[in-house]
Amino acid sequence: MKNKKDIYILGIESSCDETSVAVIKNGKEVLSNVINTQIDIHKLYGGVVPEIASRNHVMNIDGVYEEALKRANVTIGDIDAIAVTYGAGLLGSLIVGVNFAKALAYSTGKPLIKVNHIEGHIAGNYIAHSDLEPPFICLIVSGGHTALVEMKTYMERKLIGTTTDDAIGEAFDKVARECGLSYPGGPSVQKQAESGKAVIKFTNMLKEKITDYNFSYSGLKTAVINYLHNKRQKNEEINIPDVCASFQDEAVMQVVTKSMQAVRQLGFKKIVLAGGVSANLHLRKRMEEEAQKIGVSVYYPPISLCTDNAAMIASAGYYNYIENKSIVDPRVLVPTSNIAL
Repeated sequence: MKNKKDIYILGIESSCDETSVAVIKNGKEVLSNVINTQIDIHKLYGGVVPEIASRNHVMNIDGVYEEALKRANVTIGDIDAIAVTYGAGLLGSLIVGVNFAKALAYSTGKPLIKVNHIEGHIAGNYIAHSDLEPPFICLIVSGGHTALVEMKTYMERKLIGTTTDDAIGEAFDKVARECGLSYPGGPSVQKQAESGKAVIKFTNMLKEKITDYNFSYSGLKTAVINYLHNKRQKNEEINIPDVCASFQDEAVMQVVTKSMQAVRQLGFKKIVLAGGVSANLHLRKRMEEEAQKIGVSVYYPPISLCTDNAAMIASAGYYNYIENKSIVDPRVLVPTSNIAL
């Protein structure tokens, strides 16, 4: 039996195409974080196929769960509570993880904690940075979200800005597809951009007066697609690395500019990055450069905690557990594909 002065949370994540189970001690110490990814499967189709994703979750989740307990050197009896992603995500994928967690909680009598997937991404930074505590501004950048959140405490947050149309990750994926690059789009665009130059001006977005903290990527995405279509219609050569570098620079500078505006105007000294796109190296570099100019600290998780994983869900579950929040009856928890930040 483990030291019960410590709190052990089992996390379960299945919102998209990663089946993951993790064990976290006291919210920040990772004892195990097992991830079974389906990237190579969905790469064949140029994106995630929901039916295939859910089927693979069903096949993988038992083995991933057993491996997570084994690596953590614990039994289910050592676990204080079970945390599971209940949204947002692909409904078929969520159902697998939620049903597994419900059955486990019901059969063992362990408390069940429902976790917002984005709340999990924020918590990934608590694992990576033991000294990080709210308050801070968090920039959430992923395939489904582009948002600025004011984190007042571990549990209290306020949405201050969001995308009015496409999310930044969605724009990366669509531009990658138009450029003939492989899935997932973000890493493919970044790799091409490394050998390109940001010499193409797709929009004048950053020259406009910034009046709020909201984002828009539809115009930039459409401008890139139109540029590519016009070039192809005229049979003109297209420099894909330059296209990617130019798009990436404009996409990144929008979130960096808005983030710096938020920390200045609201008086914060810390900006935290979360979500899959926070793995983008150009974003990290530009954010650090701009933050240094105004004396703001930048935090972001390692690449392994940027993509979907259960460690971040367990960490978020821990903070809910100690505050006695989001604990639900396993008989009634229902996954949902769309939930508010």
